[in-house]
Amino acid sequence: MVHEMIDGTYRQTNLPNESPEYLAKREELRLAEIELLNTRERVAGLRRELPKGATIQDYEFVEDPTSLNDGDGPTRKVRLSELFTAPDRSLVIYHFMYGKKQTTPCPMCTAWIDGYNGVAQHIAQNVDLAIVAAADPSTLRAHARSRGWDKLRLLSAGDSTFKYDLGSEDASGHQDSTISVFTRDQDGTLRHFYSGHPWLADDIKERGIDELIPVWNMLDLTPQGRGKFYASLEYGLKVQGVQAARG
Repeated sequence: MVHEMIDGTYRQTNLPNESPEYLAKREELRLAEIELLNTRERVAGLRRELPKGATIQDYEFVEDPTSLNDGDGPTRKVRLSELFTAPDRSLVIYHFMYGKKQTTPCPMCTAWIDGYNGVAQHIAQNVDLAIVAAADPSTLRAHARSRGWDKLRLLSAGDSTFKYDLGSEDASGHQDSTISVFTRDQDGTLRHFYSGHPWLADDIKERGIDELIPVWNMLDLTPQGRGKFYASLEYGLKVQGVQAARG
């Protein structure tokens, strides 16, 4: 029965006791899911078709030793251009809300980066990825150790205007979460390709980069939906469901 069209519905299970009402609504939902898929594909296509973005300076960042187990320091300076590991690759940078006016790590950013660390080896097949914060390297690394971020390149923006120029920091040092994509022309010219912020409009303040984290998508599958969930630093890396199952 699964993957067969029966009585006007494309069946998703082999359960024999699904009601006609359920099946009808599930079919309506399936068609809406196809529509959403097509919309996502259209949006991704529009993004890929953006014309060449603005040229940018070769920003300078501060980086500590690669391994978190190597302690802190000595720091070294690294340029944006050096974050590209090969020709024809894009560079993705997540702007972490930490440092300056953001004196504690942003819980939601932390949840995002937890996920990036888990899939870093997959992302690295196609693009280069780095995390940039306003916090100094040792402060950033201390939080990274507490989260187990051992597969990510962690950079401090140092004294550069990188975060301000890309809209993840205001003139007073208040931080915001942002994701930015950069490209490099054959002649080495650095360009900004795309930036996304949580703010899509004055009345849409926290939904602009939902797709970057699977948590929302998982919660949206359930009858309870997202509820009042908001990421927290307090539960750390503990998994409630696993703990409950183990008693």
